[in-house]
Amino acid sequence: MNKPYIVGIAGGSGSGKTFFLRRFLKHFSPDQVCLVSQDDYYIPVGYAMTPEQNKFYNFDLPATIDNDSFERDINDLLNKKTVVKQEYTFNNPNATPKTLEIKPAPVLIVEGLFILHFRNIADRLDLKIFMDADNDIALQRRMRRDLLERGYSNEDVYYKWVNHVVPSYNQYLLPYKSECHHVISNNTDVAADIVKMSEKIANKIRHSVF
Repeated sequence: MNKPYIVGIAGGSGSGKTFFLRRFLKHFSPDQVCLVSQDDYYIPVGYAMTPEQNKFYNFDLPATIDNDSFERDINDLLNKKTVVKQEYTFNNPNATPKTLEIKPAPVLIVEGLFILHFRNIADRLDLKIFMDADNDIALQRRMRRDLLERGYSNEDVYYKWVNHVVPSYNQYLLPYKSECHHVISNNTDVAADIVKMSEKIANKIRHSVF
């Protein structure tokens, strides 16, 4: 196997990264692609948070990511080594983390909020994809997700959005939008548009790599 082709997928909260990624992965067989998600590299807080503590703790900063481990695991995959690590459960005491086994593959996908800000990672990406959505639409998606999946109140979600999410997006993500090869606007719930774009990009990669 030659050097893996590295795809970076970035975008703000509620931009549709997860949906695009799921559709994108369907265009490859499991032995053709592997995924490293920045979400699994949050530094554990180390204590059980109350809802009030969780509200004020800012997870939307690069310093909350164990970037050394993130880089190390990417390097291991590039050197054809399998990575084994624990899934991050977002400080949910009721969740049992899964053990993730990530095997090297010809296409390596690196996904997360700060992958473009971490220049040691960004400079190695062969293809950069930026998921984009208007603020009001992204906020609505974030509220739906955090209410259903994490049990947060709309008030808490909105506080984090105004004080953590948007300032971090403007400082650590938006400045790198212009350097991306593909900027995908995702302001509707029309899945067909994202599916079509994911197929188009995947086909280009397949022709380049396989």
